[in-house]
Amino acid sequence: MTPVEYARELGLKARQAARVMSRAQARTKSRALTVLAELLSRHEEALLSANRQDTEAARVAGLDAPRLDRLRLTPAIVAEMKKACLHVADLPDPVGATEQQWQRPNGLLVGRMRVPLGVVTMIYEARPNVTIDAAILCIKAGNSVILRGGSEAQNSNRALADLLQTALAEAGLPRDAVQLVRMTDYATVTALCKLDQYIDVMIPRGGESLVRAVTEAATMPVLKHYKGVCHAFVDADADLPQALEIIRNAKTQRPGVCNALECLLVHQQEAERFLPVLARELAQVEFRACSRSLPLLGPNAVLQQSEDLGQEFHAMILAVCVVDSLDDALDHIARYGSNHTEIICTRNHCHAMRFIREADASMVAVNASSRFNDGGQLGLGSEIGISTSKLHAYGPMGVHELTTTKFVVLGQGQVRE
Repeated sequence: MTPVEYARELGLKARQAARVMSRAQARTKSRALTVLAELLSRHEEALLSANRQDTEAARVAGLDAPRLDRLRLTPAIVAEMKKACLHVADLPDPVGATEQQWQRPNGLLVGRMRVPLGVVTMIYEARPNVTIDAAILCIKAGNSVILRGGSEAQNSNRALADLLQTALAEAGLPRDAVQLVRMTDYATVTALCKLDQYIDVMIPRGGESLVRAVTEAATMPVLKHYKGVCHAFVDADADLPQALEIIRNAKTQRPGVCNALECLLVHQQEAERFLPVLARELAQVEFRACSRSLPLLGPNAVLQQSEDLGQEFHAMILAVCVVDSLDDALDHIARYGSNHTEIICTRNHCHAMRFIREADASMVAVNASSRFNDGGQLGLGSEIGISTSKLHAYGPMGVHELTTTKFVVLGQGQVRE
């Protein structure tokens, strides 16, 4: 079977399954997710064994440390996947809800009803937990989903996909509501990108090159998750001990993920007090320092190069710039940000509100870590990705973002004059 034929088969099965999913009852979809949580517990050791095969092969192949970190499953990650299944199962079902309704002068009752997107295709790298996150959200939202994970996680993804299909079948839902692409060549991805007669939306999640390639090839709408160049601005008169802990968490807790901090902006009024303390406390971090911050950051600092700005390091590396004002910080973010996450550390309410309004990102935070831009942390239960475009979602995409609305018109025989 050629990649084109294989992709068409996946698309046709997904379209047929989507029709069934769109009318599935809320309790049936939730049942599939609770069964899945049970299966994850029952088969945890088999999942971890499959993942060990992937991580060892990736290590031998020379996969870099950040991607190895994203590839690895642990008992704690499996526990988080089970928790996400149960949380999403308990969420309100958005499908069929009428969000707005109004009456026209001619008596027509007009409303907007929330409906599934239809067939979602997810293209992603490493992170086998995304297989679960993407699938459970699509199931809850009444969609079918085609999952194409990276070849480096093929054993993990196959084991997880088998459990997903078992859970669907036990709940009386079509197994084809979740399909894993088992041909790992890129020709299959290209073929999927041309199946707009079957696939309603494409969601690429991975490196910038992957997202751009899918966006350029796709003939259907793409919800893009580009790179995460996240900034923190330490304002004049900020609570410096608090700011230090926020930056420590944002940069060092998990540096290989998209919501990790990549650039620190410090108001010139606080630079001499704050940056030497930062350098001592974050001794494991290499600083790419501007000329004004370089003398303040000690032996772990090197002079910043132009390519260090707007860079997603995925490592214990942090760009640092001293700025003269909030205006300068916002200008820097406008130039180098990636619409992902921006944070401000400040005690000035007016500055906080202005930063919220003007910093263009899918999440803006005041006195909180960038690591909170995550569907689970924001109460969505899980996420299928963080959209850095603005149509039709901006930020973490949960169940609600995997639906859309259609107009519903109730009449009593009205005709247009």
